[in-house]
Amino acid sequence: MKQPTDKNRRIVLASRPEGAPTDENFRLEETELPQPGEGEVLLRTVYLSLDPYMRGRMSDAPSYAEPVQLDEVMVGGTVSRVVKSCHADFAEGDWVLAYSGWQDYALSDGTGLTNLGANPEHPSYTLGVLGMPGFTAYMGLLDIGQPKAGETLVVAAATGPVGATVGQIGKIKGCRVVGVAGGPDKCRYGVEELGFDACIDHYADDFDEQLAAACPDGIDVYYENVGGKVLDAVLPLLNTFARIPVCGLVSQYNAESLPEGPDRMGLLMGQALVKRLKIQGFIIFDYQDRFGEFFPQMSEWVASGKVKYREEIVDGLEQAPQAFMGMLEGKNFGKLVVRVGDDH
Repeated sequence: MKQPTDKNRRIVLASRPEGAPTDENFRLEETELPQPGEGEVLLRTVYLSLDPYMRGRMSDAPSYAEPVQLDEVMVGGTVSRVVKSCHADFAEGDWVLAYSGWQDYALSDGTGLTNLGANPEHPSYTLGVLGMPGFTAYMGLLDIGQPKAGETLVVAAATGPVGATVGQIGKIKGCRVVGVAGGPDKCRYGVEELGFDACIDHYADDFDEQLAAACPDGIDVYYENVGGKVLDAVLPLLNTFARIPVCGLVSQYNAESLPEGPDRMGLLMGQALVKRLKIQGFIIFDYQDRFGEFFPQMSEWVASGKVKYREEIVDGLEQAPQAFMGMLEGKNFGKLVVRVGDDH
């Protein structure tokens, strides 16, 4: 469906999911096109980022951020064009990095907007490798994981926007990098395109054995994006003083209760004690004052080809719910972005 010019389409949270989200949890609405007042800009969404954290924001359970309220627009990072400006810092036609959510148009007073200028080379990259996912990979690995040359780094969800970047930074720092991904195509991509030393398919019946064989010297850094059976396989391979940056637990996002089976908390804590593990969760908001350190370095790595980046672009705002649900099941290949409107 072509992006309208005289009205605003928006996707709101219609109900809170019980388990995996369904179509019934979302509603597409049409509202009047907003008009900017003094000090405001009207933004037209061109690209919308879809990210796993959004599943948590659909829940009203206590978390690090406020949940999306029922009947309100789903949250999300966007790359937008300024349609009308009543703000001295923004001109009509400027590209901006914003947080407008799942809708065609939004008003802003400029707070939180990043002006990308008139002609950014790859505007959608600021939703991925040059934005929140890349920043998350960079700070989680380098600040918490502290990889050293010759060490073994294992990264879960290794071909996603965070994991792929983590693994490539690990190679830049001289690590042996072992990725974990879902399916032979993703694993092949991890080795042949991203340069990982190995990439193990977590769907394989002998996944644990393959992971152990790929890490003959144990694991020094495990970048956690998934949890579940991947963590179970990693745990016995961790070396003394191993570091575990905890970025996400996507295998648990749709869970309504604790997993069945024996309680493994004692095993985890026992390993943490005996091996003196460093396990640290983090939210990228904690590092906002260091974005200026990340952006020029990552821009240089991308420009030089040291860090490769893959996008999966879905066309049409109305496709966002299905694309989002598929992402939570691991169906996307690369950073998932919705192209909401034309880029002119």
